[in-house]
Amino acid sequence: MPPSFSGSRLFGGPVLGKLRDFNWGFLFLITVISCIGFAALYSVADNAQGQPGSVDPWAEKQIVRFGIGLVVLAVVAVIDLRIWMALAYPAYALALVLLVAVEFFGHVGMGAQRWINLGFMVIQPSELMKISMVLALARYFHGIKGEQVSHIMYLIPPAIMVLIPVGLTAIQPDLGTAMLLVMGSFIIFFFAGLSWRIIIVGLGLGLAAIPVAWQFLHDYQRDRVLTFLDPSRDPLGAGYHSIQSKIALGSGGLFGKGFLMGTQSHLNFLPEKQTDFVFTAFAEEFGFIGAFSLLALYLTALGFGLSIALSCRNQFGRLTATGVLATFLLYILINTSMVMGLVPVVGVPLPLVSYGGTAMMTLMFGFGLVMCVHLHRDQEIPRYRGVVL
Repeated sequence: MPPSFSGSRLFGGPVLGKLRDFNWGFLFLITVISCIGFAALYSVADNAQGQPGSVDPWAEKQIVRFGIGLVVLAVVAVIDLRIWMALAYPAYALALVLLVAVEFFGHVGMGAQRWINLGFMVIQPSELMKISMVLALARYFHGIKGEQVSHIMYLIPPAIMVLIPVGLTAIQPDLGTAMLLVMGSFIIFFFAGLSWRIIIVGLGLGLAAIPVAWQFLHDYQRDRVLTFLDPSRDPLGAGYHSIQSKIALGSGGLFGKGFLMGTQSHLNFLPEKQTDFVFTAFAEEFGFIGAFSLLALYLTALGFGLSIALSCRNQFGRLTATGVLATFLLYILINTSMVMGLVPVVGVPLPLVSYGGTAMMTLMFGFGLVMCVHLHRDQEIPRYRGVVL
């Protein structure tokens, strides 16, 4: 018989008791990283007198979003984990519908059609899909046996679940998010128990498909790859972002130029200084020590999150937490590698630091799921197909 959820069971017990049981170390690290982001956004903005430092237009809005995000995190965390498992497929379906809607009603910005304007807010469905796909894949793999994970017939449904939104995201075009969806899903497949033989074959097929994929890239995407290999081929065009980012990183030295003293950002040599290249602006002002410290905070937060995932007694919780953390890690790796010229510029924000509404809310929702897994880590959920919606 399907479990029934009363109002009290919806929140898995007294709410205040759940709040007391939060993993406060994990929450503290998230808050510290976000405060660094507020400071960075304050620094890269100019005030009314044209001097460095202003809460407008980015820092103030980011602080408000983080405050709302904390409320979202708390609400998501105290809801029973089985509710999120029941909502996994509907959430995926809703995100998929929104991705399709982008093709017909999408709002165009920065040369791409990735957003939907709801009037009171603008959302990016591909960001919502990152979390929705984690939930859907976690539920799917929770419902099959371990030995079935590597069986081809059982791999077809989750593969389709991944490929459809990846294709819809790639044609927006948003290659960076499409890559995140693929790599994040691959990590979930791996932790679900996918055979190494299939992993190796899949990687081989992926490498073999690169020449084919090259033919479908837009001209500007090809330019990004070619410029990544040789930034000097177009220093004032496609290579400008990468070259200026490296100059700013190098000029920061060991200890940086000091807060509000970043010249590359305030003289507007550094593009997208509040979003994609905020790490560069931060590193210019605080140097190698500051950049390394920020990365250390990220690594510590990931360690806390991984501990939560490993302590969970049910497969759905473990895979959900792992999937959210994988997305968080990929954000960090791709953004920092991008600004250092180690990978092509693909427009991936630095989590909790880059300015952005949908990305912040989605990430805080994901952290709420990780906290939910922590609060319900001892909950046993039977593994069988057709878990009741």
